[in-house]
Amino acid sequence: MTIELLNLAKRRFTYRELSAMVHLPETVLSRYVKGHVLPTADRAEEINKTLQKYMSLERELQERIRFDDNGYFDNTQIISDTMLLERAVQNAVGKFAGRRITKVLTAATDGIPLATLLAHRLGVNLIVAKKNREVGVREFIEEVYVPARTAIMFSLFVPRDALRRQDCVIIADDVIDSGETQRALVKIAQKAKAEVTGIYALVAIGNEWKARIESAGNVPVEVATQVLKKEAREIPA
Repeated sequence: MTIELLNLAKRRFTYRELSAMVHLPETVLSRYVKGHVLPTADRAEEINKTLQKYMSLERELQERIRFDDNGYFDNTQIISDTMLLERAVQNAVGKFAGRRITKVLTAATDGIPLATLLAHRLGVNLIVAKKNREVGVREFIEEVYVPARTAIMFSLFVPRDALRRQDCVIIADDVIDSGETQRALVKIAQKAKAEVTGIYALVAIGNEWKARIESAGNVPVEVATQVLKKEAREIPA
């Protein structure tokens, strides 16, 4: 975790600046960044604690959010940065530490990078709810939903045997806007008799989504950062 944070910090700061922050020689930091050696557990904890002051996940996300004149924002700089996503994964693991998780569920397409890394870190399978039925899959769990600011009905499909009664699912997504997509994912898990451990998202827009998700059940929701701009909209995938 500390090495990942150092690599991300190296994009913004020079070795000299990092050395002054964490009070370690530049040569030592270089070896850490390149993976030649690893810091001890105690030193890693100290480095991590110090860098968190300069490299907060919320700040990194906020700096990448850009709105156009119509209130839409492009999330490309967020979902394409694997090091940033790794930090978000660390954050998610910490938020749901001690909770049983057997599957990670997301909706195609922009939530897939985060969900994939999270599933890999947890050592569990990834399930992607898609907007179309896949050829070769006989039975699906389907949930119909209507995205905000539209009058169009969409469906999400998950292979029926992908979720089991004993599964504990965490739903991961890049953005929570209206909450309709996340609500649909919760209902898919419920149809499979699986338990939803929680929802984790990188960015939440406004607060209207809370009521929609709560209407599907008492599901813990954790977000890395929130945008209180009511007119903000994610660019449709």
